[in-house]
Amino acid sequence: MPELSRFFGIIIAMYYNDDAPPHFRARDGDDQASIRIDNGEVLEGELGARARRLVDEWRILHQTELLEDWTRAQARQPLNKIEPLE
Repeated sequence: MPELSRFFGIIIAMYYNDDAPPHFRARDGDDQASIRIDNGEVLEGELGARARRLVDEWRILHQTELLEDWTRAQARQPLNKIEPLE
């Protein structure tokens, strides 16, 4: 699972073989969720309120980069790292 970013203990990653809709995975401790890139909907799993808020803020800031990485993942190309939330 290629890691895209890491901030405040949260790891953001994307799988190459995932199906649409475009999404990424966020992990915070034992919590993990699949999150849509376009609207932030949690497709599977759950995150605590703090992590959810931070991940959504990061998603909004980096939506274009996330969609580019989704396209790269679907083409089995190396993914680009994305700046963490500061």
